[in-house]
Amino acid sequence: MKTLCIGDVVGSNGCEFLMKKLPAFKRNNSIDFVIANGENSADGNGITPQSAKMLFNSGVDVITTGNHAFKRRECYDYFDDCNELVRPANYPEGGAPGRGYTIIDMLKYKVCVINAMGTFELEPLDCPFRKLDKILEETADCKIRILDFHAEATAEKKAMGYYLDGRISAVFGTHTHVQTADEAILPHGTGYITDVGMTGAVESVLGVKKEIIISSFIYKMPERFEIAEGECQMDCIIFDIDTKTGKAVAVSRQAIR
Repeated sequence: MKTLCIGDVVGSNGCEFLMKKLPAFKRNNSIDFVIANGENSADGNGITPQSAKMLFNSGVDVITTGNHAFKRRECYDYFDDCNELVRPANYPEGGAPGRGYTIIDMLKYKVCVINAMGTFELEPLDCPFRKLDKILEETADCKIRILDFHAEATAEKKAMGYYLDGRISAVFGTHTHVQTADEAILPHGTGYITDVGMTGAVESVLGVKKEIIISSFIYKMPERFEIAEGECQMDCIIFDIDTKTGKAVAVSRQAIR
């Protein structure tokens, strides 16, 4: 099973670029399943029902999120209603809308998509490592399980990859919007990359107009972020997963313009 995992889609131009590029990319690469991080898909960050639907209409099967998941209140009910939209699973029980993982029936096999968030320099959520232990117990009958680990620190992402190695099909990192060059199949068969990157304007700082970010660093004043325009790029990774064993057998990092 070829699974395509797409880095944080930034703003309406990132969504529109995905709509242009993803259908043909799926056909040309025989992609069976698509996961995209959509927590920045609305202009100004966060996700709305409208931006989520743009991703689904592009050919995305499951949308993951992260620390901006709940920036837009208009999406709270959508998190509850949409089975294909997930938020970090390690939010404290009983508070956040939605779900931290979903299982999609592909007829011949099932795919479990899990979302979790790191705690280093992000919100102090529940321990993601212990939460993953619990989720893996709950989903033991599903061979193919893929985690979007939304985290700041590369060390925390690496640690999670090795912690889950052999117990999960693939781990891809999101949040930092810069694609890393460490894609690998870990020793016990888990596909891994520290950060898959982003989908948005190439000439930008993490998808935002570069002048705004430079000004905020120099003058230390609050700035209203505006999504950068211009040529876009889709950062992504393909995990080829054996549906009988749930192990990754190949991994291919991509950057599409």
